[in-house]
Amino acid sequence: MTNPSNSYAKMVIRCLFIIITTLSIFHNADEAETAASESLQAVQKAAGQGDPEAQFKLGKMYYAGDRVTRDYVEALKWFKKSAEQGYAEAQYDLALMYFKGEGEDRNNAEALKWYQKAAEQGIAPAQYNLGLMYTNGEGVTRDYGEALKWYQKAVEQGTAPAQFNLGMMYFKGDGVGLNYSEALKLFQKAADQGYAPAQHSLGLMYHDGKWVSLNYAEALNWYQKAADQGYAPAQHSLGVMYIKGDGVNLNYADAMKWFQKAANQGYAPAQGMLSLMYAKGEGVARNNEEALKWLQKAADQGYATAQGYLGTTYYIGGIVSKNYTEALKWLQKAAEQGNAPAQYNLGLMYHEGKGVTKDDTMAYALSSLAADKNRGAEKFRKELESHLNAQQLSKAQELAQKIREGGSLLEK
Repeated sequence: MTNPSNSYAKMVIRCLFIIITTLSIFHNADEAETAASESLQAVQKAAGQGDPEAQFKLGKMYYAGDRVTRDYVEALKWFKKSAEQGYAEAQYDLALMYFKGEGEDRNNAEALKWYQKAAEQGIAPAQYNLGLMYTNGEGVTRDYGEALKWYQKAVEQGTAPAQFNLGMMYFKGDGVGLNYSEALKLFQKAADQGYAPAQHSLGLMYHDGKWVSLNYAEALNWYQKAADQGYAPAQHSLGVMYIKGDGVNLNYADAMKWFQKAANQGYAPAQGMLSLMYAKGEGVARNNEEALKWLQKAADQGYATAQGYLGTTYYIGGIVSKNYTEALKWLQKAAEQGNAPAQYNLGLMYHEGKGVTKDDTMAYALSSLAADKNRGAEKFRKELESHLNAQQLSKAQELAQKIREGGSLLEK
């Protein structure tokens, strides 16, 4: 037999939001405030009586600070009460709070558990986030097969981020065979929904011309759409088109504008390009201080290209005075990330004994790492062979392999 009090509570909750939406008809602010207060009390009463929908709505109120003081602990409590009764939307919001560490410390295992429950009930954002956790190995062992499964379910509901991530799996061959046409199709679906990362990736494919026919007009179109949404990687790519004149008239001023927008958002590649433009005086008056400032910002984020360029600048001078200690530090950081110019220049420093004890074994190892991507390094490596005996050569090759596998240059 149905509990009359529960039936009444459900009726009150369903009427609640009709009441709220009619607040605007009150001519007296006090009347509106009184109605809102009464509606809050109705939600609290129903939630206290165990109604999962009311518990979910009360959690929402505490999360947003809607008619109550924002309180993540209370929000978490009410979402959990509702979620434990199987209310899918509450399960999803509870998972989000655990993942973000709101209301209590971040807990990926709990986030995974509640995403799973919500996803199994067909909540598309939960399916997407569950796929993301399997992709990144957060709270669970990385499993591309599971990621593929959950992305696919979200894709079937038209979820743009899932379309994009599934497209990336096909593009990279993660858990599925490489399939550029499928990647392109999924990128297109997400891009058509206005999803900026997909628009940018679509632009990259048309700009590069490796996976689809080269089409600068399409690249420009998709970059522009994403850039207009404030998406920093697309702003950077748009700047690259203007600085190279790809499908547009070469225009340093426009390149500078887009690099600046992306750099202001902390996008390291754009900060590196902005530094280069200040150093060369392209699209802006030459300014070594600005060049160094933006280069340093990019390097400090771990961007290998900027670290290598900064190290080289300290090595040979330019926008800064020569400083072999700084050169060594930054070239080493970039070299350990596989940056070939940095590996080559660091090898030169070891060969010349500048800022470091002369060591041709290390110089050979570094030039070997860079040789595949840098002609100068290949020539340098061959020159070094005449200075090394068989034992030194063997040690250099072992060292190169160790660095290639992620070893530190400090652990020779």
